[in-house]
Amino acid sequence: MKTIADIDKNVLAAFRKGVVIPAQPLALDENRQFMPKNQRALCRYYIDAGVGGIAVGVHSTQFEIRKPEIGLFEPVLKQTSAFIDEWCERKGKKILKVGGICGKTEQALYEAEFEAANGYDAGLLSLSAFAGSSVEEMLEHCKAVAKVIPIIGFYLQPSVGGRILPYEFWKEFAMIDNLIGIKMAPFNRYCTIDVIRAVAESGRDITLYTGNDDNIVVDLLTDYEFNGVKKQVKGGLLGHWCCWTKKAVELLDEIHAIKANGGTIPQELLTRAIQVTDSNAAFFDPAHSFAGCIPGIHEVLRRQGLLKGTWCLNPAEVLSPGQADEITRVHDAYPHLHDDQFVAEHLQEWMAD
Repeated sequence: MKTIADIDKNVLAAFRKGVVIPAQPLALDENRQFMPKNQRALCRYYIDAGVGGIAVGVHSTQFEIRKPEIGLFEPVLKQTSAFIDEWCERKGKKILKVGGICGKTEQALYEAEFEAANGYDAGLLSLSAFAGSSVEEMLEHCKAVAKVIPIIGFYLQPSVGGRILPYEFWKEFAMIDNLIGIKMAPFNRYCTIDVIRAVAESGRDITLYTGNDDNIVVDLLTDYEFNGVKKQVKGGLLGHWCCWTKKAVELLDEIHAIKANGGTIPQELLTRAIQVTDSNAAFFDPAHSFAGCIPGIHEVLRRQGLLKGTWCLNPAEVLSPGQADEITRVHDAYPHLHDDQFVAEHLQEWMAD
């Protein structure tokens, strides 16, 4: 069993303070074959951008890697873990390595055990496979996985495979041993409040991360208070932050500084919050029920040279009509949000053997 005590103390302290954790995409060539060189370049990009963690095997990495006929779950997670370690050692850094965990209990335990054995610090636990299950069944599942590896809870929006999870679920979930954090991504204010209230009332040291791509900045700026207990969302574990990552790190640092100094929130930052959400709409394609969300991320990274193309394991998963134009629009409208120059300055180094 891997426990919270096994996580490097400085890495854990950074996670508790709040860091940028990109949900890493999967690098594929035109034949939809895994491209380790580009996957490695992405790891190097994120580490040099200043992230505090990387999540692999999650939605952005494509759930299809788990299909037996594709067989990419083990090679992608094993190689990516090694790529992270290699670059961190070269740069004198350490970051949190998070592995996605999916499926019913048997599959989830296999994934948790594999990740623990391959250097992952925590598992991001998806409950998508429990669409029709009771709260009690889901909680027993979560407790079983937490006996293998520290877990990060995951509230996934229903439109991409999640389900509504009541306050009662989160109240009990917050009491699970070996739980270090919760990523909230229901894209719903009411559901997000349910999680934060449950954590506040639990009295436990559980770190909250936003996955609400439609409300990133405001989630991070807000102080939440329930019965005199204050909670804050400390960082983000986001597919949105797997591109333009250097600027995401700078944004989070800026928000932390404002909150630490007890300063007034600048009006400009609220304006920027909407610009971030507008950019996310281009990347994640809510106009077409998020059909182009993964190709959208790929397209941003392709334009920077980090990925070769927008191919997904599912050939039907492509950019939606007009999505490329929308990405161009937000890129040109908000030059202060993208990190093209940073990527251009380092791309050759990241792509080198």
